[in-house]
Amino acid sequence: MRNICVIGTGYVGLVSGAGLADFGNHVACVDIDQSKIDMLHGGDIPIYEPGLKELVDRNVKAGRLAFNSNVEQSVRESEVIFIAVGTPMGANGEADLSAVKTVGKMIAENLNAYKIICTKSTVPVGTGKELSELITSHAPAGAEFDVVSNPEFLREGSAVKDFLLPDRVVIGVESDRGEQIMRDVYRPLFINETPMVITNIPSAEMIKYTSNAFLAVKISFINEIANLADKVGADIHTIARAMGLDGRISPKFLHPGPGYGGSCFPKDTEALVYTGSQHGVDFTVVKGAIQANRRQRQVILEKAKELIPDLSGKKVAILGLAFKANTDDVRDTPAVDIIKGLKEAGAIVQAYDPIAAENMIKYYTPDLEVRNTVDETIESVDLIIILTEWNELRGLDLGAVKSRVNSPNIVDARNVLSVDQLKMHGFNYRNVGRSLV
Repeated sequence: MRNICVIGTGYVGLVSGAGLADFGNHVACVDIDQSKIDMLHGGDIPIYEPGLKELVDRNVKAGRLAFNSNVEQSVRESEVIFIAVGTPMGANGEADLSAVKTVGKMIAENLNAYKIICTKSTVPVGTGKELSELITSHAPAGAEFDVVSNPEFLREGSAVKDFLLPDRVVIGVESDRGEQIMRDVYRPLFINETPMVITNIPSAEMIKYTSNAFLAVKISFINEIANLADKVGADIHTIARAMGLDGRISPKFLHPGPGYGGSCFPKDTEALVYTGSQHGVDFTVVKGAIQANRRQRQVILEKAKELIPDLSGKKVAILGLAFKANTDDVRDTPAVDIIKGLKEAGAIVQAYDPIAAENMIKYYTPDLEVRNTVDETIESVDLIIILTEWNELRGLDLGAVKSRVNSPNIVDARNVLSVDQLKMHGFNYRNVGRSLV
C-alpha cells in the first residue's frame, strides 16, 4: 500500500484520510490549523459525522493514521498527496481556488521524488491543468509528478459508508504510472468490484459538478411540484412514489422540503453556472433550480403566515437548524433565511437542534435563543416550524405537544408528521405538497 498525505482536515479531508487508512495505506492528515491537529491528537473530532470517530480511532490505533501541521515534511515523505482544502463560493459564484493554489505551491517547493498530486477538493473543470502549470513553475528543475482528479461523493450524515462502500470511484488521470498508483490506493475497492471510472482530468472534474447540479435540479423540481400539489389537493408523497417507480427517474432526491443547503449543492450549482458563462454556455436549467431553491424558503414563510397572518409578537419554535439530519453543518441551511424572515415579521424565535445549535449561533445568528430540548422550545409558543428531519421529531407526541403550546399551529416543512395525527389532535397545519390532503 502507499504512503499518503491528505492536506486539509475538514469534512472531506478527515473522512477521506481515515477511509484511505482503513484501506491499508499509511496516511498523514495535515492542517495548518494547529487547533484542529491538537483536537485530533486528543481523540476529538472537529465535525459531527456518524461513525467517523470510530473509523479514526481504529486506524490511529493500528498505526496507519496520524495527524500533524507540518505540510512540507508530510509532502516530502509521501508518494500520493491529496488536496482536500476548501473551495468556497466567490463573489460571482465562481469557486475560490486560492487555498488550492497555495497548497499547490507548497507541494511544488517540496517535490523530492515522483509524486501523485490528487485534487479531492471540488474544483471546476480546468483546475487540473492550471495546477499542473503552477507546480511546474515552482518545482525544482526536472521534478516528476502527475496531477490526478479524484472527486469525492460524500453525503453528510452517511459519509463514512459512502467512502468505504461507494457507488463508484472516479479517477481522472493521464499517465499509466499515475493510474497504477491510484489503483493501488483504492485496491480493496477494485477487489470488491466497485465500479471504477478511469477517465481524463477534465471529465473527472465535470462529473462531480454535473452530479450535484442534477440532484439539485431534482430537489427543486419536486419542490415546485409539491407547491402545485398544495394548491390543488394532491399528495406529493404519492406523486413522488409513483414517479420513483419509473426506473428512468428513481425515487432518490424526490423528497420535498424547504430547499437544499449545505456545503455542496449551493456552491457547486453556482460554480457550474459561472464556468458555463466563461465558455459561452448558458445553464438555464441549473439557474432555474437555484432560483427555485431560493424561492422555496419564502414558500415556508408564506405557509407560516397562512396560519398566523400577523406574526408580530408571536412566539415561534424552530425545530431543526442543520440543513439535513445527522450533521452539524449549517452552511446555507434554509433555517437562516426563514429565521431572518420571521424576525423581520416581528416574531419571537426560539430554536432547538440536537447537534447544530452551537454552529448556528457561531456562524449565523449570534442572538438566536436556543433551548436544550424540544419540550422547552415549544413551551407556550404560537407556531412550530419543523425544518430538519431529525428522527426524534418524527415521533413527536402531538397530544403532549398540544398541551404545551399557546396555539396548535405547525408548519411541517419536512413532512415528518402524520397528517391523520395532526387532524386528530386538532392542529392547524401546513406541509409541503400535502397541506390539503
